[in-house]
Amino acid sequence: MSQAVDLAAAASSTDPKVGLRAVLALRRLLESLETVQVDNARAQGWSWQDIAAALEVSRQAVHKKHAGRPVVRPSQEA
Repeated sequence: MSQAVDLAAAASSTDPKVGLRAVLALRRLLESLETVQVDNARAQGWSWQDIAAALEVSRQAVHKKHAGRPVVRPSQEA
């Protein structure tokens, strides 16, 4: 979690090079987290409408972005 905190701090830098690089890294982190959680929701039987409501976007938007790629299910460790 400290990486996200560090990136958030860097995003408010007065140096545009530092700030913009942090924004890019945060955007990539956000996309990755969204993918993980959409996969998690789909694996648990959530509808596209349920996911869209949680993300406050349209069902069409979330379906277009995430449908069609394989769902990565969490591994079941003993």
